Amino acid sequence: MSAHQHDLKGKTVVIAGASSGFGRGTALKLAQLGANVVLAARREAALEDLAAHIRSTGGAALAVRTDVSDAADVEHLAQTALEGFGGIDIWINNVGIGALGLFWDIPPADHARIIDVNLKGLLFGAHAAIRQFRMQGFGTLINTGSIDSEVPLAYQASYAASKAAVLSLSRTLNEELRLDGSAANIKVATIMPWAVDTPWWLHAANYSGHAPRMAAMDDPALVVDAIVGACVNPQEETPVGWKAGSSNISHHLFPDLTERLSADIADREVHKAPPVAATQGAIYEPMAETLRIEGGIRARMKREDEEGRQSCL
Repeated sequence: MSAHQHDLKGKTVVIAGASSGFGRGTALKLAQLGANVVLAARREAALEDLAAHIRSTGGAALAVRTDVSDAADVEHLAQTALEGFGGIDIWINNVGIGALGLFWDIPPADHARIIDVNLKGLLFGAHAAIRQFRMQGFGTLINTGSIDSEVPLAYQASYAASKAAVLSLSRTLNEELRLDGSAANIKVATIMPWAVDTPWWLHAANYSGHAPRMAAMDDPALVVDAIVGACVNPQEETPVGWKAGSSNISHHLFPDLTERLSADIADREVHKAPPVAATQGAIYEPMAETLRIEGGIRARMKREDEEGRQSCL
């Protein structure tokens, strides 16, 4: 624990997307550091179980069933946090669903759902957070973007577009807060991970014809640490890990080349995976069995790669 992380004790943190992946890992770590955590996701029973676990270990937690694409749900989330803990110090917009496949193979309704959650849902959360922060005079908003916020990626068109919008929104909010004179005490940070082994890949709609995978996936602990770090030392943009950092720099220097290389990598990875039937994943209805931080994708990829090597012998 860094010295600054002691400052999280007693802080109230709203975490959207807390039932699995980054959100779950962040909730557990923040609770260990003494923060009051307000857990939001669609899976109400899972949130209640997580909140009960946190309370059983001496932490403070509230569970609030929330579909972030519903503005009324997000407003209810904010009010519950205020009623439960008296304020909101940090709001983590850990919002992200995806649809994998070539753009034209994915139904328009699924593309629209990605925008409803990843952009509109984040907008609703940001709006509730910033209004509260301006009323109380301080606060930190953390938006979970992606390296796709900077580098568009083949087979993830609407996801990448939504994450580019997240970064643009964060940048705009920082400028508006500067113009308003609030930037010294109200911060907006964007976290930009590389591909990470979480249940996101299992939750994504998939029309690629193949099981989901991506090269050199990162451990979710890397991103959890970055989010927790942003709670005490928010930076406007944080590419997480050397792969995200290198890709970000490369795109600024050589945008066309970086986009082609990224697309080629995505295409190779798609065709390495075994065939699967099309699925809407969890973009409309949540899954019951993915209540964990890791997705198990790296282990499956390792098996696939080993089988591929054996078949070449």
